[in-house]
Amino acid sequence: MPLLHPISQITVIICFILLIIILFFDEQDYLTYSVLFLMISTIVTSIDLENPPILDDYIKGIDWEVIIFLISMFTIVEILNEAHVFYEIAKFIVKKFHSNIRVMYYLICIISTLLASILEDLSVAIIFIPIIILTCQEIKTNPAPFLYGMTICINLASTLTPFGSAENVMIANEFNLTFLFFISNIGIYFVFTLILTLVLLDILLLRKSINKKWERSSNNIIDKSINSLQENSSKSKNSSHQFSAQPLLTPLLSIKALDPSLSMIKTSKNNLVKNLIALFIFFLFLIFIHQIHVAGLLGMLLFVFLNPTKDKNGKIHPSLSKYLRKVDYKLIYFFMCLFVLVFLMEYNGTVMLLENAIEQLAVHNIFFISIFIMLISSILSGFLDNAPVTIIFLPIIRILISDAGFASTPLLIAFILGINLGGNFLPQGSAADMMTLELSKYYGIEDVNYKKLTKLGSLFALIHVILGAIYIAFLIFVFPKFS
Repeated sequence: MPLLHPISQITVIICFILLIIILFFDEQDYLTYSVLFLMISTIVTSIDLENPPILDDYIKGIDWEVIIFLISMFTIVEILNEAHVFYEIAKFIVKKFHSNIRVMYYLICIISTLLASILEDLSVAIIFIPIIILTCQEIKTNPAPFLYGMTICINLASTLTPFGSAENVMIANEFNLTFLFFISNIGIYFVFTLILTLVLLDILLLRKSINKKWERSSNNIIDKSINSLQENSSKSKNSSHQFSAQPLLTPLLSIKALDPSLSMIKTSKNNLVKNLIALFIFFLFLIFIHQIHVAGLLGMLLFVFLNPTKDKNGKIHPSLSKYLRKVDYKLIYFFMCLFVLVFLMEYNGTVMLLENAIEQLAVHNIFFISIFIMLISSILSGFLDNAPVTIIFLPIIRILISDAGFASTPLLIAFILGINLGGNFLPQGSAADMMTLELSKYYGIEDVNYKKLTKLGSLFALIHVILGAIYIAFLIFVFPKFS
């Protein structure tokens, strides 16, 4: 039986819920309230428990490997964005295949999805969305199918790798999951679901608009200043959906530079090639070095030395501090607060109570408990940010595997699918979805709006979850080793 410390347990749960509620208020600084609720929880727990946690316990409660890896990834993304690497990839695709709209549609969706499986989906969305819109304007075709296709598909991306999202990083680190685990256990689901999604979107959207000439209704929107778009992005940065994304919400390129010819920004070929090679090497680090923080630090140093900067005296030298200054640490501090809150839930027995409740509902059936985990995590991730949902479920999954004796693979697959697929149920569940709406509004794309994205996103989220349930059932009932 889990220990009962009702005062501490109720206080920590209330603080956790209040923190989630605060995330819905754009004007509030979520980090201020994170620290406030954390202090209330720690003080009450220290008073209520006979043996309260000490400072070392709090420090050990934070997953430092995840924190170090996230800082490294944020820094790498800053370097790649400054080098315009992803812009050049996107520009090549649209210039090469703009005469074949269907091929361009599939290439943009597939390439953006694969990129989002390596780096954060929001960074990929910010690069591709303006280019899609401006290219479609040039070739007189409706950008809505491209935007919906990319937005819905890149939410699938994080299911493929252990480093495609901050949530996957935490899951992989908690359970020592490798790149091979993701590819071998989720790869088939990812490929089948991605193809089916693209084909269905082609049938539902692309075919209806592919032969129609399209003119943007608001011709003056492109002439707005970049400051206006940055202001809108800053608002998004403070909203609840941000925590599934890197802290990189301001546009990576000046809107003035993105003219319809897509030719204003020039990147050195040598610079582009060396960064693409470095990106491939970093990808190998992530695959073969199981300590994610080590892989992250090595990759960060690799990009820093390959992209030296000029100091105030005009001398060129590698400068890690330049990029570290650009990283938004609010997200890092928020994760640290979440780790400590969940540690307190474990310490006072709250997590054990939740685990017992889930175990009772599942009646010791691995299939039912896997489906339950996938459904509840996907629903919560649709309405809330998936970072706190992930952190609160990590110890529950760990207890179900280690103490209750459930098979690990079906539970982990269900958890990974649920936490990542839920972002499509509602736009606020995904930063990439919200950025699509922001930029579509900025460019005057009337066919892309909250109502339509919610309908399409919910439909495909439901399809993806149903396919996930079928896939889990197939693994459990056809392959006994999984159960």
